[in-house]
Amino acid sequence: MNYIVLDLEWNQCPAGKAAENALLRFEIIEIGAVKLDESLALTDRFHEVIRPQVYRELHYKTKEIISLRAIDFANARSFPEVAEDFFAWCGEDAVFCTWGTADLTELQNNLAYHQMASPFPFPLLYYDIQKIFSITYEDRKSRRSLEHAVDFLGIPKTIPFHSALSDAHYTSLIMQRLTPEQILSNSSVDYYQTPENRRQEIRLNYETYSKFVSRPFRDKVQAMKDRNVTATACCKCGKPAQKRIRWFPIGGSNYICLAHCAAHGYMKGKIRLRHRRDDLCYAIRTVKAISPEEAYEIREKKEVLRLKRRLRRKFNNDKTP
Repeated sequence: MNYIVLDLEWNQCPAGKAAENALLRFEIIEIGAVKLDESLALTDRFHEVIRPQVYRELHYKTKEIISLRAIDFANARSFPEVAEDFFAWCGEDAVFCTWGTADLTELQNNLAYHQMASPFPFPLLYYDIQKIFSITYEDRKSRRSLEHAVDFLGIPKTIPFHSALSDAHYTSLIMQRLTPEQILSNSSVDYYQTPENRRQEIRLNYETYSKFVSRPFRDKVQAMKDRNVTATACCKCGKPAQKRIRWFPIGGSNYICLAHCAAHGYMKGKIRLRHRRDDLCYAIRTVKAISPEEAYEIREKKEVLRLKRRLRRKFNNDKTP
């Protein structure tokens, strides 16, 4: 097994969203990667600038954050050429690591735009080092910048940030401050590919929570009627946890509930409903163990929402002639 620590730089339409290509919002213009072996030792590097074919002028934001201003893109190779060599360099036993969640999604978007076969399996599990840094060193929730993590760990800043290879390099140095167990026990799911049917639905168990990714649904009403989506099994023993507060919306397409396991206490359920590229929706449900104090906060949130709805109904009724 090899860890492929990947970082990408991409460009977007310089004329704004109204003029962008709907099939490719972000065009990759640089791939940088570092290869680590199972003991997290550096074994190789990959770096190449890519000639843009869709957005040939750099967006002003791209100019601000990347160090490619002096690069002659005309002499660079196309994305299909570079991508083919990159995946050959990765090898068949590659495990991908990134800083954040966006790189693998945009890589697959670019593969699809160029009608290239994706080498990624389903489901695609990878390691988000930004998340694992938070789990290991901070509060599990915060998502820090790469430079913040480098400073926190006292890693010398010997090369500039914001080029694909340098950011992959710094991410690999952060990984070397982690143990393989800390990395491998905290995988993430890439949502570019989602389950197409009930058999493909994804179930993962972690130390403090469980995750479920559903098949597609016509809309969120249909999704919230599905028993697999709204189930609340204990994230520690897997047995059904009794709901104390049923699912209720907390804004947008997010829902939470409160359940209780006789052996392991209170559980917080959270459902996020997302839309796929075909406009169908799917659910990401997490269930995590929480304290009695956190359970009380959920009860308070439910009560506040109930009171707001009551006041809104009263206000509307008072306005009716």
